Amino acid sequence: MPHPLPRHWIGAALLLVGIAIYGRDLYQFASGMATDPVVGRAFSGGMLAAMATALGTLPVLFARPLSARTQAAMLGFGAGVMLAATAFSLVLPGLDAAREIWNDPWIAGGVMAAGIVAGGGALLWLDGRLPHEHFLNGTDGVDTETLARVWLFVFAIALHNLPEGLAIGVAAAKDGAGAAALAMGIAIQDIPEGLVVALALRGAGYRAGTAALVGAASGLVEPVAAVLGASLIQVSAVALPWGLALAAGAMLLVVSHEIIPESHRSGHEGAASKGLLIGFCVMMLLDTALA
Repeated sequence: MPHPLPRHWIGAALLLVGIAIYGRDLYQFASGMATDPVVGRAFSGGMLAAMATALGTLPVLFARPLSARTQAAMLGFGAGVMLAATAFSLVLPGLDAAREIWNDPWIAGGVMAAGIVAGGGALLWLDGRLPHEHFLNGTDGVDTETLARVWLFVFAIALHNLPEGLAIGVAAAKDGAGAAALAMGIAIQDIPEGLVVALALRGAGYRAGTAALVGAASGLVEPVAAVLGASLIQVSAVALPWGLALAAGAMLLVVSHEIIPESHRSGHEGAASKGLLIGFCVMMLLDTALA
């Protein structure tokens, strides 16, 4: 295998330096504008996920494309992480918060069920109206002819990362330790996800540097969504269980509608299922250890 060209190493170094400078400046800005510790936790968790996404894109500058089996396993791992995060970091804390407010298990369960359906339904509605492109499935939505193909990928990536950032922000309003576990789990999942995104762009014909930069930029929606979620939740205690439920519904929709179908599309369902089990257990252990 040929050695990486020097410009690849230079590009990787510049990307890392740029990400570090951006993260430092954004953190300083957020610290100066928002002294609320909840918002600070949300922002830090979102930036951790964004940095992990950027880190995952770097191998595309040097490595050959991964096999379809490996990509399926990584997608399955991400699905497992998100399923465990939904259950242990969103649904269960949401039920506890709802019971504290209404002191009735039926009302608490009904609020969470309604919020989960609303969150998933809202994202499904958005998915059908924003032009975007699935990693392997081609175009979907409306007016795709008017958009450059790279922006279709960007829309798809933003749709995928939005509920993750919201989940981090909502969890930060509930419990600092739980938010840390959720952010770490999502960050672990975002490393292979960033690589898959960059490889998808690379396979679509974009240069390695462009694929890495767009993939890294795709993670920046997460700190923004995290701060938004944490800020909205603090308006009212009643909003907390609703926010957790909405984020849970959105994450479940992403897993069901995007990640699992993509992980099975190449015919490596076994590898994808093994990755899902491992990802679920990793996130469950993180949630238990850091709770």
